[in-house]
Amino acid sequence: MTIRPLVALLVGATWGAVAAPGGEPLKVFILAGQSNMQGHAAVETFDGMALNPDAAPLLEKLRGPDGEPIVLEDVRISSVGGNRDETLVSAGPLTAGFGAEGRGAKIGPELSFGVTMHELLGEPILLIKTAWGGKSLHTDFRPPSAGPRTLTEGELKRAEERSEDPAALQAELNDRSGAYYRKMLSHVHAALADVDELHPAHDPADGYELAGFVWFQGWNDMVAGDQYPSRGEPGGYDEYSRLLATFIRDVRKDLGAPELPFVIGVLGVGGPVADYRSDQQRYAATHTHFRDAMAAPAALLEFQGNVAVVRTEEYWDAAVADLVHRRNRLNGERNRMAKAVKAGDMTPAEADAAQEALPDALTPAEEARLEASVSNAEYHYLGSATILGRIGEAFAKANATLLKSAGDGR
Repeated sequence: MTIRPLVALLVGATWGAVAAPGGEPLKVFILAGQSNMQGHAAVETFDGMALNPDAAPLLEKLRGPDGEPIVLEDVRISSVGGNRDETLVSAGPLTAGFGAEGRGAKIGPELSFGVTMHELLGEPILLIKTAWGGKSLHTDFRPPSAGPRTLTEGELKRAEERSEDPAALQAELNDRSGAYYRKMLSHVHAALADVDELHPAHDPADGYELAGFVWFQGWNDMVAGDQYPSRGEPGGYDEYSRLLATFIRDVRKDLGAPELPFVIGVLGVGGPVADYRSDQQRYAATHTHFRDAMAAPAALLEFQGNVAVVRTEEYWDAAVADLVHRRNRLNGERNRMAKAVKAGDMTPAEADAAQEALPDALTPAEEARLEASVSNAEYHYLGSATILGRIGEAFAKANATLLKSAGDGR
């Protein structure tokens, strides 16, 4: 993997397909979004895939014969946003390590996406990944055709309470609106201008083709009460649907690819809402309405056959999530007992006996599965390669279906 400064190019340039006079053009796929597209699954959680029958077949493709993460020379990647320094670009053959920066190598959906797409197409490909954590569509990735975001009633009220100048705040918001949309396009343009260096095996005479765009984002919009004040009600996220449809149109226009296949990865942390525990029910309506809003643009007539939806809730690891819940509940009880001992309300012997009697304790096998499967919080899909790996695979299959449909229609 190489790391180098991000090259900024004019956003106004247009890119679609560079014609190939002889061989097949290199297919290029763009992966964009926020922290779950970055990816927080530690490589160590590959071991957890072996314990999940739905993920085990994929694990065989993500690891080489030596047990180490596969390195695909035929699949190259240029990625920005995963490092703490947002200006750095990581590039090289596809392998583990193109996830978010942290302790050890991590993956997002890119590894299984690239492995699966390469398997489906049987040809070299290039991935361009642009993902920054904690970014919204309503402001950060706001598409240019939507215009700058305006201050909400809540923001205006807080400005008045703090004696802040609303005009100055709006001017600052104008600059922030779409800033990461522009950074995203800048990185895509830079990578496309550098295709021959990024993919040395590619023959420049063959050109390239933008073959897909995957959008995996949503958390910072789902929790934005100021932006979506009716988010717990049907239609409360209609503005997100409108912005995402505008985003798709603007991306296609700005990349000169009017039929660019587009995959929406619908946020699905927590799994299917129908399976939520009693302590999760307070989120059920909000999660349902947001997921429906994310999927809604695909139903528009103009996007029929060229926009696909992947409901990532389908790849949630419910068994492991239940183990996390049980462990957290047990730890809460142990902490309560420790405080009781400290306060003199319980003797150490009584606390030890009570802990031994706690119901639903994890077995050694369950503890081992947790250790092998989880490396981050629930909102990051538990930092699980089992979950993110299967999501990336689903993204690739959805994208490939759109490509086939486009080819059949020609």
